[in-house]
Amino acid sequence: MPLKNILFLFCLALFTLPVLAQQTYSNDKNAAKKQRINQMMKMEEEGDLIFDHYGLFGFKLSTNGYGLFYERGKFITNQKSRTLTFEFNEIKDPKDHKVAVSPSYDGYSYNYVAIGRLNNFYEFKASYGQQILLGGKGNKNGVAVTYLYSGGISVGMLKQYVMNVSRDPINGSQFEFKSTYPTIFDSAYYVDNSLGLGGGWNHLQFSPGLNLKLAMRFDYGRFNQNITAFETGVTAEYYFTEMPLMAYVPPKHLFFNAYISIMFGKRK
Repeated sequence: MPLKNILFLFCLALFTLPVLAQQTYSNDKNAAKKQRINQMMKMEEEGDLIFDHYGLFGFKLSTNGYGLFYERGKFITNQKSRTLTFEFNEIKDPKDHKVAVSPSYDGYSYNYVAIGRLNNFYEFKASYGQQILLGGKGNKNGVAVTYLYSGGISVGMLKQYVMNVSRDPINGSQFEFKSTYPTIFDSAYYVDNSLGLGGGWNHLQFSPGLNLKLAMRFDYGRFNQNITAFETGVTAEYYFTEMPLMAYVPPKHLFFNAYISIMFGKRK
């Protein structure tokens, strides 16, 4: 056989052998995964506790703000699990809204300021609760419905809302300085823009509180070990000191809201 034919066959073997090996490995891996899933399905049908815990991350949109959270769960039975949740939210007053106040530096858009806002309100919550399965689903389809309740502690943080304002230029005293509501309501000031996250950190106020939650969760993940779900419910937070959010709006201790959230995670 000519030398060039031998070299061709050798190169062909070098190319095809790794591909065949990879394909064999992939087939073995898929077969093992399928066998594991079938075994878990059989155990679940027989009432065995096939998962020990789960973890998930989620995003939340509520009637008074938005936030994100992490939840860790421990299975007690196939129908019940204990939950530990950590959550960070921004809370806004229903009267809080932004309006255009002055042209931005490019001259084509406007700066927007929340009229009357005294403070930005952030809260960190840690809560402990229980999740109860109301209706299960097949391993590859359907929706699992669960009922949740929890309670815990909260820490509220008020960050002062600071703006750049200027005097009435008609009086010949136009210069920019920092101010807050309600001071500028009672003065001839013009609002240029707000400092946003860059201002107000030197005037922080903290308040401890308590929280409660009642919710329904709908898990439509393809497999039982995966969590892809949305949740809807109501929460209540009570703070031991009043939380002033808006000028000329009475501050509150108690905050109610309804919410919807989406979450992703895994059971193990």
